[in-house]
Formats: sequence, C-alpha cells, structure tokens
Amino acid sequence: MADVSTGQGRRRRARLNGWSTGSVAIAVLVLMPIAAVVVMALTPAENIWPHLAATVLPRYLENTVVLMLGVGVLAASMGAGAAWTVVMYRFPGRRWLEWALFLPLAVPAYVGAYALVDFLEYAGPVQTALREAFGWTSARDYWFPDIRSRWAAVLVLAASLYPYVYLLARAAFREQPGGAYEVARALGAGPVARFWRVGLPLARPAIAAATAIVMMETVSDFGTVEFFAVQTLTTGIFSAWLEAGNAGGAAQLACVILVLVLVLVVLERASRRRAKVHQGARGVRPVAPQALGPVRRWLAFGLCMVPFSLGFLLPVGVMVHHGLGPKADWLDPRLLEALGNTLVVGGVAAVLTVAAGLFMVYGVRLSGHALPRMLLPVTTLGYAAPGAVLGVGVLLPLAALDHRVADAVQALTGWDPGLVLTGSAAALVFAYVVRFFAIGQGAADAAFGRISPNIPLAARALGRTRRGVLASIYLPLMRASVGTALLLVFVDCVKELPATLLLRPFNYSTLAVRVYEEASLEHLPQAAPPALMICATGLAAVALLARANR
Repeated sequence: MADVSTGQGRRRRARLNGWSTGSVAIAVLVLMPIAAVVVMALTPAENIWPHLAATVLPRYLENTVVLMLGVGVLAASMGAGAAWTVVMYRFPGRRWLEWALFLPLAVPAYVGAYALVDFLEYAGPVQTALREAFGWTSARDYWFPDIRSRWAAVLVLAASLYPYVYLLARAAFREQPGGAYEVARALGAGPVARFWRVGLPLARPAIAAATAIVMMETVSDFGTVEFFAVQTLTTGIFSAWLEAGNAGGAAQLACVILVLVLVLVVLERASRRRAKVHQGARGVRPVAPQALGPVRRWLAFGLCMVPFSLGFLLPVGVMVHHGLGPKADWLDPRLLEALGNTLVVGGVAAVLTVAAGLFMVYGVRLSGHALPRMLLPVTTLGYAAPGAVLGVGVLLPLAALDHRVADAVQALTGWDPGLVLTGSAAALVFAYVVRFFAIGQGAADAAFGRISPNIPLAARALGRTRRGVLASIYLPLMRASVGTALLLVFVDCVKELPATLLLRPFNYSTLAVRVYEEASLEHLPQAAPPALMICATGLAAVALLARANR
C-alpha cells in the first residue's frame, strides 16, 4: 500500500513539475530581452557612456521628464475632469459622450501628430482662413505658435492617452457612495469643493495608477516626438544604434528608460498604499447625477468635447479628408502588402500571447512550487518596457543565436540557412509577445478567478485530466475574456511602431510603418489609408471595452 501511494505521489509531483517547468520557461522568455539590455549596457564593446553623459543625455533626459510630467498632468486633468462631469451631472449629449470619450484609444498618438500639423501648419486650413480673413499675405504679417514643438507633443500625447485616466476615474467615481456627496452638500460644499474634498481623494488611487500608465506610454513614444523634432531617450536609442552603430550606447540609454519606468511603478504603488479606501459590506447607494442650469449644461458639454475633439475628431477627420481625396490610393500594392503583414504578425502574436498567458496562469495555479508564483507578476514588466527598449533586447541576442545556428547547420550540412529569426518576422512576433504579455496574462488570471473551483474539482473527480479540464471546462467558460484579450493584443500590435521599426526585416512594412514612412515624407494622402485601417481596428477594441464597462 505504501508503495502504491509513493508511486502516486511521484506521478503527481512529475505533473506539477511539468507545469512548473513550462511556466518558468515562459517567464524566462518574457524577461530575457530586459535582462539582455541590462547585460549589454554593463558590458558594451565600446563604452560611450561618458560621452553620452557629457553631451546628449542631459537634453534627452530633460525632454523626456518634461514630456512625462506635462502629459501626465494634462491627461489626468482631461480624463478626471471628463469622468467627473459625465458621472455627476446631466447635460445634453451626456449619454453618447460617456462612451465617445473612450474613442481616442483607437487613434495612435503619431496619427494625431500628423493630423495636428496638417491642420495648423502654414498651408493648413486654420492659417489659410486667418490670412484670408485679415488680408495677411505672408507669415511675417502675423504671429502663430510653432507647431513642431515640445508643447505640441505634450498636447497630442495627452489627447491620445487621457482615456486611460478617464476609464479608471469614471469607474472610481461611479463606485463612490452618493451619501458622502449629500452630506457635503448639506454642509455647504459647492461643486468645486465636493470635487477636491470628496471625489478626488476617494478616486486618487485609480487616477494615480492611470496617470502612471500614461507617463509610461509617453516614455515609450517614438513617432510623435520624432515628428515634432523633440529629442528624447527613445529617439536617442535610434540615433545611437542606427546612426552611430553603437548597440552598447543604445542599451545604456534603454537602461535609463527602464530606471524611469521603475521609479514610476514604485511611486504609483506607494501612492496607492497611502490612499486606501474601503467601503462597507452593505450595498451603497450610487451617485445620482445632478441637473445643470441652462448655461452650465452647455459648458459641461463643451468641456467634454474638447478632449474628444483633440483626441478623435481632429485626427480622424483629417485622415478621412485625405483618404477620400484623389491622391489616396487604397489599392496600392505596397499598402495591401503592409495590410497582409500586419494581419499575419499581429494575429500570430495575439494567439501566442494569449496562449502563453493561459498556460502560465493555469500552470501556476496547478503548481505547488514557489518559483512560478514569484515569476508570474514579474512577467508584466514587458508592458512597462518601451518598444525601443525591447527592440534592443530582442534583436541583438537573437542575431547572435541566428549566426550560431546558421554556422552549425552549414558546418554539418554545407548549406547556409541564412538568418532564420532576425531575417524574418519571427523577432517582431517575439517582441510583440513580450511587450503585450501582461494583457494576455492579466485577462487569463481574471477569468480563472471568476470560475468556481468546485467546477474543475468535479471534472477531476469524474476522471478528467488537467489538460482535459482546461480544454473542456475552463476555455468554454472563458471564451469572452479570451476573445477580448486576443483583440486587445492584436490592436496594440497593429499600433506598435518603435519595436516594429527596429525589428522588421529588410523591405518589410506594416500599417504603422507605412503611416510613419509616408508622413515623414509629407505624403499625408498616402498615409491616410493605412492610418484609417489602424483606427478601424482600434475602434473595434474600444467598442468591446466600452461594452465591458457598461
């Protein structure tokens, strides 16, 4: 009897070790690019850090920090202000604005940058109308702010990223007890005082978390800052690697970005620990929106329309205008090829990301080992790491592996297979998986947590294997969450630009690259079709997101 029980224990441990090994392997693959960046930064072939620190690093760092702070403050103001207005008040258009304010998530920031410059530049409709109205004949006759500037980049990025704050702040305001505002009103607190003394303190953890995400996205941006000629740490990576040919210097700049991101994460979590808010176990009466007077209702409508117009109406309107023009070629073979490439790499990356997230979360739940559980939250670091950082961490190690494999195959067979990984889209797919693994893992973890543990236990008692339980019990119950995660990862892959520019094979374009190349050449009519295709995929994801947050 003892021998039988010992054998069963060994088999059980073997199964657990199998899931543990798979989970650890996935975690290692996800963390490998970040570790590679750190190693390359510490052991460069040519150490140019003193030169960087003495010349360009202060400028890169200053611009990056100013952008982070400016975009963070402006996006937090837009998002929290719009969320407070739609939750607390009734005004014309409130119902559709409540969901329309999500829509800028569908528009990449670099598309907004191209649209803003086209709209406000010297030959654009605004300055043209001003010259016609006042009889001015040249730019010397009047003053107009410089469009390609750091503050224009702050405006575009904030208009594109404020929905992160709006999403979490809206949920936080809706969950607050209505009685707290009734008490504040009875004590004589006006609308502004209720916001500063009641609403904002209760929603501060959610707003802080969303603002940290906005600032991380600002650090990772390349297309917008490059178009506005703002030199940041991300543009410095491209300059050090592609122009100066120094991978070690690029890795050192990437490490500076990682330090900034780490500081943001630590500050955000510390702020949440200091601002914990607990609700009672009993049901809480929700906030009842208040009717506004004739003037204030239209003022509220206008305040909500400002971020929506800057983040969605303006860029989409400019792109539609050019996309319907005679110069837009929707049947260009290069556009169709970029569309096909985008669908392939985005689709493959989405499937692999969600599948790996499911496997790891399920494996951690089954495993009795501590290591997979410790690694699970660490794998979300890839989402915080900018695409340019991952590009550095993915390309150089894979290129070294490619050369070794090719040399080994040639030595054994006499045939040179070439660069299998970096010479194809495999490196690009791998970078996408690492970058957006947190979405797949987070969706899987939340979906598993919503399923009662009694259901899989009953299936196991009826003889189902762990693999059978996953296939026949968990996956059918998690179908909606898995589908949403697939779409969100796919949309993020479609919009991703820095990693794509660094890792794409020669003469290989995606929709994002196509938009970047055409807009850089001032060919906005040719950039409009791929930009609108990207926005269409984003709109599908936003529609699902809005439906899930009803």
